[in-house]
Amino acid sequence: MSDEVEKHAIRNVIETIEAAWNRGDFCGYMEGFVNPNVVFVSRGRIQRDWQATLDHYIADYGGAAGSQGQLAFSIISIEMLGPDAAQMVSAYRLTRDAGNQTGINTRLMRKREGRWVIALNHVSQQET
Repeated sequence: MSDEVEKHAIRNVIETIEAAWNRGDFCGYMEGFVNPNVVFVSRGRIQRDWQATLDHYIADYGGAAGSQGQLAFSIISIEMLGPDAAQMVSAYRLTRDAGNQTGINTRLMRKREGRWVIALNHVSQQET
């Protein structure tokens, strides 16, 4: 497949997880990540494992209906590293009553069993 077709498929993954988050579907959000070996880097910490990442999202954002807020990604760039690997940089904005967040995600995307998933997610939150 061409790089443009692969980049389109990667954008679809991001659109799908964004929509899942916005309806409060944390399991649906996590479908966009490698299971079980995703690596998540945020707040100076490394978290490994799909279930632990899901648990983190539920604990931090899932207190009540709508408490997850509304998430919007803006893809800045996708660079194909090979037929089954890509690097993506995107900006994000999370709007919610508990406080808004903005920042940058750097992601290693991997193609596993014919579909793109996030293998490494590094979040750099903008300090306000």
